[in-house]
Amino acid sequence: QVQLVESGGDLVQAGGSLRLSCVASRTIFPINDMGWYRQAPGKQRELVATITRNGYTNYADSVKGRFTASRDNAKNTVYLQMNTLEPEDTAVYYCYANLPRYTQPFWGQGTQVTVSS
Repeated sequence: QVQLVESGGDLVQAGGSLRLSCVASRTIFPINDMGWYRQAPGKQRELVATITRNGYTNYADSVKGRFTASRDNAKNTVYLQMNTLEPEDTAVYYCYANLPRYTQPFWGQGTQVTVSS
């Protein structure tokens, strides 16, 4: 079974930066798109960023210009560089991965990001 493990969440002051990582293991097939969602307390999970295997990215409007997604296909790892963090970015961040022959994405367990004002 494919497993995704996130890391890098922390408590940071507004204006600071964090880098999240997510490693996928036990993958038999090359991973298609990967990315990040987040869920704040009392809110629905929302898309943050996606990145295709070829490196094409897509971002939520709220993070454009501040967050950058990247990936290392050889390491089955996706990253999220988050700059100029705002208190509104406080959430649990989840990575996902879509693999061939699977109809549903795989998810990590989440990593907490807290931005203090």
